[in-house]
Parts: sequence; C-alpha cells; structure tokens
Amino acid sequence: MKTCIVGAGAIGGFLGARLAASGVPTSALARGATLAALNAHGWRLDSADASLRTQAPVAAASDRAEALGVQDLVILAVKAQALPALAPQLAALIGPDTVVLTMMNGVPWWFCADHPQVPGGRLESVDPGGVIAAALPVAQVLGGVVHASAATSEPGRVQHRMGRGLIVGEPAGGPSARAEAVGALLRQAGFDTTVSADLRRELWYKLWGNLTMNPVSALTGATIDQVLADPLVREFCSRAMREAALIGERIGCPIDQGPEERHAVTARLGAFRTSMLQDVDAGRPIELDAIVGAVREIGGHVGMATPSIDALLGLARLFARQRGLYPAQG
Repeated sequence: MKTCIVGAGAIGGFLGARLAASGVPTSALARGATLAALNAHGWRLDSADASLRTQAPVAAASDRAEALGVQDLVILAVKAQALPALAPQLAALIGPDTVVLTMMNGVPWWFCADHPQVPGGRLESVDPGGVIAAALPVAQVLGGVVHASAATSEPGRVQHRMGRGLIVGEPAGGPSARAEAVGALLRQAGFDTTVSADLRRELWYKLWGNLTMNPVSALTGATIDQVLADPLVREFCSRAMREAALIGERIGCPIDQGPEERHAVTARLGAFRTSMLQDVDAGRPIELDAIVGAVREIGGHVGMATPSIDALLGLARLFARQRGLYPAQG
C-alpha cells in the first residue's frame, strides 16, 4: 500500500518509520530541516524498546505533493491549525481510491459532518470557510486516535517515549473493509491497533482528558502530576470535563467515567509534559482550537452552556497571543 505521511514530526515520524521498516513504501510531504534530514538519513526512530528502534529508507520526500503523486494511503499527522492552509495543496496525493487517515490531536474537521444541529456539518474553529472539507472529501476519510507519546530530538529524528496504541475507524461508524485493511497494515508495522465501529466516541474520550491537561499545563508550565496535585486546579479541570461529558451525551459520544476516574488514569503517567506544553516551550503555535475551541463551538450548537471551558479557552488564548503562538485578534 503506497503511503505518504503528511507532517513528519513526532507522531508522523513514528508512524512513517515503523511503516517503512515493515516494508511499506512510505514517502513524506515535509519541508525545511525535516525534509533535508529525511532525504539524507531516511526515517529514524529511537526508543528504549528495542523492537521499535528504526532506521529505514524513505520512498520519497518532497515539499511538493506533485512530486510524490497519487497514494493509496495518506496519513495526516500535521498540527490541526496548519491543515486549512495545507489541505488544498494535497490534491496531487489523492486519487479516487485514496484513503485519507487523520492522526491528529483534537476534533477533526469531519467530526460533525452529519450532525443535524451543526449547519453544514462544519466547525468554523477547525475548518474556517470550509476549505478542508472542500479539499478532502469525507467519503475518503478514516479517523484515527493515537495513544502514544513521542517527540522530535532533532529534525527528522523521533524519540518514542511511551505507548504504541492506535485506533482507526469510519467517521460515520460501523464496520469497514478499508478500516480493517488499514488496521492490518498498522499492526504489521508493530502498532497495537484497534478497528473501532464507533471512532467518534473513541476520539471524544481521548479529547475529554486533553481538553484540560493540555491548556492548563501550557498556561502554568506544570507537568500533569503537578496540575492534578493542586485541589483547586483539579476541581476546575473536573468542571470543564463535566461540561464536555454533557456535550458528548448530546452528540452520541457518552463518557462512561467521571472526572476523578480519568484523573486517576492520567496520574499514572507521572511527571508528563503535554504536547501543548512542549509546543509552548519550543515557541511553536498551539493546537488550541482543535482541543478546546471546537468543544466550545459544538456546545453552542447543541445548546450547552460551557462556563469553565469558556474560561479555559479565553485564558489560554490570551496567554498564547501574548507569546505569538496563536493568531492575533482580527
């Protein structure tokens, strides 16, 4: 299955390296120092787990989709805020039978495609003007959820930290031959892969934890064990999570845990630095709209008040704007 990774950062590099090592011809749409490193060294993955350590050839790497051509599988692993500008450039990768797999944080553009309370099925927070939906037809999309942590130690070189869990499934739910085929491909590459008949619910569950831990850690500079150790901050996170759980019930994505149960799961990660905190430390734009803004927007569509989520979004947005990590108010 001819495969292209769009966004060869931490998670994209993790996926690309393992797929290439398993014999899948895996190319990359990348730029700058990452592109140069891929062309010089191929895919590189470091891990304490010897079974994951990889250096494998890249089938092709370019900053132009036209140079890579039509693919069987396109894996989107870019930051959500980069996709609106990038999506129209991906046409050369996508033929009539190409599967587009989203492996991104937060709420993707297709999440409410068939929801009767969301006009046009579009979320302005993640797909302003509908440019992504116009470029990437939802009929060709599979959704993905990543339960793994990785970072780039240098451009084109990924350090795996923990986990190898992936979930894939149809945006509309139900069984799917193409989801099973992609799941088998990822298992062959060494990932613990589940094919879900209710991918939206799996995605909402992961988001339910990231909704608070990511922006609170970014605001405070604290690791998640420190966030959870402060009773006032912990309760604030719980209030926001209760709001998100009620939204989930209204959109068919119920949560079967309470916030304290999820906090207990999260606490087992220890002194973990969230991806949003890592982005702040590196001076990179943060994925605030996909992780927090979209939840608030969906809440508005379904008539759910979100005072705690509103406060979290406002504070994190102001914090990021002051540091040039989120677009200025226009």
